[in-house]
Amino acid sequence: MVARHFRISGRVQAVGFRFYTLDAAEREGIAGTVRNTPDGGVEISAEGEAEAMERFERALRRGPRGARVESVDTEDALPTGRFVTFTIAT
Repeated sequence: MVARHFRISGRVQAVGFRFYTLDAAEREGIAGTVRNTPDGGVEISAEGEAEAMERFERALRRGPRGARVESVDTEDALPTGRFVTFTIAT
């Protein structure tokens, strides 16, 4: 089990990025949360199996149609087990 925190910047708001992230997380069995940030980016906290996390990160770097991902900052974290599912935070 691994945990990562992602900060995505670019044109990632108002393009369905959070819903795209939710779909990718559910497909890979990733638990966590995604939210928009005041600076126009997206922030994700995620936990899951290492190989699934790699596939999830590749999906984040692509983004949905209409998005333009300029950067993905990744920070490893300690898994906490506090996430049961993946949710969109408001």
